[in-house]
Amino acid sequence: MKRFLFLFFFVFSVILSSLACTSLLIGKKASADGSVMITYSADSYAVYGELYFNPAGKFDPKTTMEMHDWETGRYLGPIQKAAQTNNMVGYINDHQVCIGETTFGGRPELQDTTGIMDYGNMIFLALQRAKTAREAIKVMTDLVEEYGYYSSGESFSIADKNEIWIMEMIGKGVGRKGAVWVAVRIPDDCIAAHANQSRIHQFPLNDPENCIYSKDVISFAREMGYYEGSDQQFSFANAYNPLDWGGLRFCEVRVWSFYNKYAADDASQWIPYILGEDPTPMPLYVKPKEKLSLKNIMDMMRDHYEGTPFDPTQDVGAGPYHSPYRFNPLSFQLDGKKYGFERPISTQQTAFFFVGQMRDYLPDEIGGVLWFGTDDANISVYTPMYGCMTDVPDCYKVGTGDMNSFSWNSSFWINNWVANMVYPRYNQILPDIREAQKELEEKFITDQVEKEKEFAALLKINREEAIKQITQYSIGAAQTYFDKWKNMGEYIIVKYSDGVIMKEETYQDEQGTHKRFKKSKYNGPEYPNRPLLDENFLRQIVKEKGDWLEEKEIKK
Repeated sequence: MKRFLFLFFFVFSVILSSLACTSLLIGKKASADGSVMITYSADSYAVYGELYFNPAGKFDPKTTMEMHDWETGRYLGPIQKAAQTNNMVGYINDHQVCIGETTFGGRPELQDTTGIMDYGNMIFLALQRAKTAREAIKVMTDLVEEYGYYSSGESFSIADKNEIWIMEMIGKGVGRKGAVWVAVRIPDDCIAAHANQSRIHQFPLNDPENCIYSKDVISFAREMGYYEGSDQQFSFANAYNPLDWGGLRFCEVRVWSFYNKYAADDASQWIPYILGEDPTPMPLYVKPKEKLSLKNIMDMMRDHYEGTPFDPTQDVGAGPYHSPYRFNPLSFQLDGKKYGFERPISTQQTAFFFVGQMRDYLPDEIGGVLWFGTDDANISVYTPMYGCMTDVPDCYKVGTGDMNSFSWNSSFWINNWVANMVYPRYNQILPDIREAQKELEEKFITDQVEKEKEFAALLKINREEAIKQITQYSIGAAQTYFDKWKNMGEYIIVKYSDGVIMKEETYQDEQGTHKRFKKSKYNGPEYPNRPLLDENFLRQIVKEKGDWLEEKEIKK
């Protein structure tokens, strides 16, 4: 019990800013294999990446449990325990319910500092208590109604094997218990996204199959002076999270990037909205131009607006190696003007990320998979973690390391080690990362088909043994990736040491084709390549300091 309480209350200290996290949503008729999929990236400089695990259990419902705010650890108060809980691996449970979130903050006066239920505990309590997405919505909204809502504005992706909902919620301020909220079902043949800006505008008032909401979501906005029009024209986003420049250029642009790549409609029509030139918002959901695969979604979470007007790899800030990363704060002031760098989907400060894959045509034990990774998704690997697992890989476990303690046994720290070698020489080293990612992820995705056939057959005979093998398979997949990424770090530090690129050659043996560093005819290292800096970068240097650096005739 002590271990359970520690895991539940303290290990997920998610200190998220208003510009953190991205969630993509894909209906089952919009996916290539009939999967329901949602994504999440926990983006924060102060969060350690690990995979949380709470086994199913039975409890005395007369007992209570203490709530602590996930962002600060502050004690909030007690709530009543559930009599029985589901198995939970990260953000998915053994009934194929999966939940992600992004914080939009909203009106600061609406946070209730006396509430007991913060958004983090709401997610885990819903996963522990619900067997469907609709049940999860009811669990979450009932909890805030009974205990009060402590957090600021949140957008939740709530999915099961059949459907996906976006629910947006914000409190009512001190002295007003509960929250106002609205939940909209995403059509099965559509895709959607949210990224730290409220996205629900008008919503159907008489369609409970596809939209449910708190009874006072509109009347409370009128009471507070946020809205004066008719019920039909009410916009949750406009009332509770009014747009500003950052909401467009740091947040909504990430949604646009997803639509730009996959929407059936031409996404260029929404660029004026992103630039603040047209108040007409993007739709909450759109139909895709093609059915999306699991790999499509994995790669979308690595996006930096490449090839669009927002591409950060093409300006002087990208440096000679066309880096999409900006390590300074997003916003800055210079000569009395305010500026902001691009904020893409993939970012260096990610603690962990996932694609939740739920499938109604498979048993729950194998239908729900959390494709999980730590640190920056762009320079990491997705591994399959099933919702029925009875243990999690050592490299992902709580306590393997922390933000102040490097560990060679920690996935989070190994990924940080590799990523921080890539960042300074981005376009030189990234191809090696992509090759290794492709090899591992294609293997895991290919293996998934055959392994799940084996597991499905065994489930009919011996469920306990099947779950044991599923757990072992997931742990083995994570270890395969972990060993590969340790080797990747060792390979990169040799190949790219001191600004050069060591020469390589291929060779074959009984295990296949491999690469190795070339040796000279005297058996020493072949002299390395010393690549030139990017020409555009050199032009910037010459523009700034060319007269000083230019070779000139010397006096004799």
